[in-house]
Amino acid sequence: MSAVANDDADHGTSALIFALVALACGHMLSTLLRTIPALSLDLMAADFHVQPQALASLTSVYHFAFAASQIPVGAAMDRFGVRPVSLSLLAGTVIGAIASGFATGPSSFAFGQLLLGIATSGMLMCPMTLAAKQMSAARFGLWSGAILSIGNIGMLLSSSPLAFVVDTYGWRAGFWIAAAGGIAVALAVFVLVPNQPAEHKDDASPLSQMIEVLRLGFSRPLRGLIALALVSLATSLVLRGLWGGPWLMQVKGLSRVEAGNQLGAYTLAMIAGPLLMGMVDRKVGHRRELVAGTHTLAALLVVAMALGAPHYAVAWLFGVEVMPPQYDLVLFVLIGLATSAQPLLFGMCRQLVDAQVAGKALAAVNLAFFLGTALMQSMSGAVAAVAGLPAVLLFMAAMLLVGVTIFLTYTSASS
Repeated sequence: MSAVANDDADHGTSALIFALVALACGHMLSTLLRTIPALSLDLMAADFHVQPQALASLTSVYHFAFAASQIPVGAAMDRFGVRPVSLSLLAGTVIGAIASGFATGPSSFAFGQLLLGIATSGMLMCPMTLAAKQMSAARFGLWSGAILSIGNIGMLLSSSPLAFVVDTYGWRAGFWIAAAGGIAVALAVFVLVPNQPAEHKDDASPLSQMIEVLRLGFSRPLRGLIALALVSLATSLVLRGLWGGPWLMQVKGLSRVEAGNQLGAYTLAMIAGPLLMGMVDRKVGHRRELVAGTHTLAALLVVAMALGAPHYAVAWLFGVEVMPPQYDLVLFVLIGLATSAQPLLFGMCRQLVDAQVAGKALAAVNLAFFLGTALMQSMSGAVAAVAGLPAVLLFMAAMLLVGVTIFLTYTSASS
């Protein structure tokens, strides 16, 4: 009898793992789609007869839509369950990818980005929610890291492999492949994810939930965390998903595939970094100082990258016209590792609020991550148009330092 019970338990565990991997592949698709412009912005802009800087600002539509959809999608999962919400989002992702691939100008491209931002907004929450409901706290900690790592593979796909596809078949092919991937993931979710009854944890309207999340975000205990969250993920995603490619191709003269290789190394650092920071956090114990120190280091590294441009200070110091691409490769990897302390903000958030509002407080931090990305992406396009790519990097570094300063001001040494 016990052998049968063990077999059932093993089957249940393996079924859950397959379900989580299927849902995590949706998050992988999300990270792929949000980083396609990094290696194809120049070709899109030429097709649409607009300046790359103007198109770069338009890509922020994705992140604004993504941020605005976080709380309604979370409410829908409590109301309808993970499986139907995930399938609906994947259908929207396929439609958004097709719309982006068929775009003929800035307006139709912005519409595709809007659809994609809404549809991919729950791709991380879906596997996280299923894992949180089905697993113990210890196993959830392990699987939350695994889900993030699987998701970041999407950024690996949008480095060298995407560069090859764009060079060979054109920028639209990236969206066609993503649409096909969306269909494949939807089929996997349909087959592997159980159709569990929804749990009505919070019957309040999405509007009242949004107001409560914003109230918590503006409250004094969370103010410092929110300030840093607004610029932390933004620096990583805007550099990796938008300006990294143009910087390497236009300023450093690399080919699209060579730029993709460097961005691939950056992505590997972003995958390994959270695990490394978690180990350092457990060993050192000074979470506030670790978060502030790593983000300050990241800002200084971004400044060092900017000053390696032609005729800037670092290039002048080394007596060369421009620092070689290997210099940027090292900096990309170090920036990827330094900004990987971002998840520790969630841990600090849990410490600072009561258990009954922890979920909404975490939603406030998550909202700040993606709203900040949208804001920085739109502002960086304007900076690039006025002052060029080195100024974009200096602008991002300055925003990081402002975020760290506010974070230290509003958090206590005991945090």
